Amino acid sequence: MPEPVPARLTVLPSGRPGRGRLYVNLPDGRAVAWYDRQANRISLLADPHREAVLAALRPYLTGAPAVGPPPVPTAAALRRLALPPDRDLAPNRPGEALLGELAFGSPGGRERHRIRQALSVQQRMGDRLDGLEGGGWRVLHCVPVRGLGRIDHLVIGPGGVFCVRTVAGRRQRVVVGDLLIGVGRSEPRPEPRWIRRAAAAAAGALGTPVGAALAVVDASRLDVAPTVRDIRVLEPATAPAAFAAAPETLKPPEVEALFGLARDIRTWRGW
Repeated sequence: MPEPVPARLTVLPSGRPGRGRLYVNLPDGRAVAWYDRQANRISLLADPHREAVLAALRPYLTGAPAVGPPPVPTAAALRRLALPPDRDLAPNRPGEALLGELAFGSPGGRERHRIRQALSVQQRMGDRLDGLEGGGWRVLHCVPVRGLGRIDHLVIGPGGVFCVRTVAGRRQRVVVGDLLIGVGRSEPRPEPRWIRRAAAAAAGALGTPVGAALAVVDASRLDVAPTVRDIRVLEPATAPAAFAAAPETLKPPEVEALFGLARDIRTWRGW
């Protein structure tokens, strides 16, 4: 049984479940510490509360965390702290825009079925990509790009920056060509051309090379033309390993700086 949290301190999560920080607050709402699960570090804002903070966080700790004052913020961290919530894309869940369409969009049965299907594949792929965050990667979902719609997933990490477009295989054969992608007997769609344009737009917005990737979910068979060399074709089971195996091109400070730039919606308004 976890030890009870002291009555005068509360522990509140921030960010995605299981991945964001845990804040320890006084009854008036003031934070006295936070626990960064990724770094396994407790940052204390008030040393007199040290023992009470450790007692409050004990049920959530992994191993022996580092304990001390907050680290000196980097320039990227300062920009992130100054970012208003309505401009921050980091809290977006996979398929965020589709969730909104289901809640407030057309009540038509066929359209809602299409949205649910698209949402399911984005959520499944997004959950796989979120698992990269423990390895120094950062992931954004549902990034709006002017004139192109939304990038399903933007992955930033040691191996570089990648735009990912999800495609529902619907348990049929999927054929990826240079210009079109075919799912079963349905009309081929220009997803390869779209993801190239999205990657080029992201490269212009972020000022760094951006790779293109198509994530095919639930295909009974996946065939990729040998001439498709500039697009990564992924499946949920193999995607994390493919990104983790990419040659290192970015250092951790560069990853954080690009993530701070990418999460600001103003970065994308000119593209």
